[in-house]
Amino acid sequence: MPIPTEPIGSIPRPPELVAGMQQLATGRLTRDQFARLQDAAIHDTIRRFEATESPVITDGEQAKPSFATYPIHGLTNLAPDGVTIPFADGHTRQLPRLTAGPFRYQTYADAYLASARAHAHVPVKQAVIAASALSLLYPEDGITGYPREAFLKDLVREAETDIRRCLAKGAHVVQLDFTEGRLAVKFDPSLGLLRMFVDLNNQVLERFTADERRRIGVHTCPGGDRDSTHSADVDYAELLPTLFELKATNFYIQCASEPDRGRVLRLMKEHSKPGQRIFVGVIDPIDPRVETPDEVRDRVLEAAEYIALDRLGTTDDCGFAPFGDDTSTDRETAFAKIRARVAGTALAARALRA
Repeated sequence: MPIPTEPIGSIPRPPELVAGMQQLATGRLTRDQFARLQDAAIHDTIRRFEATESPVITDGEQAKPSFATYPIHGLTNLAPDGVTIPFADGHTRQLPRLTAGPFRYQTYADAYLASARAHAHVPVKQAVIAASALSLLYPEDGITGYPREAFLKDLVREAETDIRRCLAKGAHVVQLDFTEGRLAVKFDPSLGLLRMFVDLNNQVLERFTADERRRIGVHTCPGGDRDSTHSADVDYAELLPTLFELKATNFYIQCASEPDRGRVLRLMKEHSKPGQRIFVGVIDPIDPRVETPDEVRDRVLEAAEYIALDRLGTTDDCGFAPFGDDTSTDRETAFAKIRARVAGTALAARALRA
């Protein structure tokens, strides 16, 4: 019985695409010229992804400005001074702030999926941002004439639409990026913010049938930007019990870079629910060293000691470049790591059949 293996999403952009983003912003490149750069990057990414023999691929998020802000990129009712997210190495990322309602997505993720499927010959998954992350756009002091309750109602509807359009376009699975889950514990150790995030995401997930939710998953990690994290110091014991309350089927959980993988696997076994499939992270995108297939095999075999085979999958800990300007990892390293994950998972599957 093969063990399913899937990527998280992003692949480092080619240097010419990264340069093109800067040139577009300064007016030195037209939108049509930039679109051609994006399409070339998507085509090359899918070609190289398929060469790894990965049974499921993504477009590498080549056309997304970032994993978090793609739905709102270009909206005019935003200010730049939103929530700031600090990373361990000292750099920060800042979300925009909503200035007026109503809240509407500017871009739905099925547009990226359609472009990818036009090139792909294997199943394509699509990552979307969780509603909980976008809830951070609403300012603490409110918006005159647009109460938070109205914003959340609009947000839940838009998040549902984002997922539903991807399912309708033939996504193998739709993955909610929920990196803010672990960060919520850091911001609020009482777990109140985490529970609020999970409740909000469940309002979205409850709009789907049980059959539809079999094609919906959730990814959690401590962030991975410029080879740094924002919440790796948060104990998984504070996150996982609440995480598994999410009404999704597939859970993609960072694990390879954890200092005590066995403890994390025990927590997964203890708190996951029947019917939930756990894709364990067996590749560390932040580590510049490429794992060997044998190392991956051993990590899968370790995970199989805790998680039943019919509920076990493998993945990468995080995307390789969640933000469009992240050049900390090169494309060759990313694809080499993916090849190792695919090969090592296959080795483990053969060993477990013996």
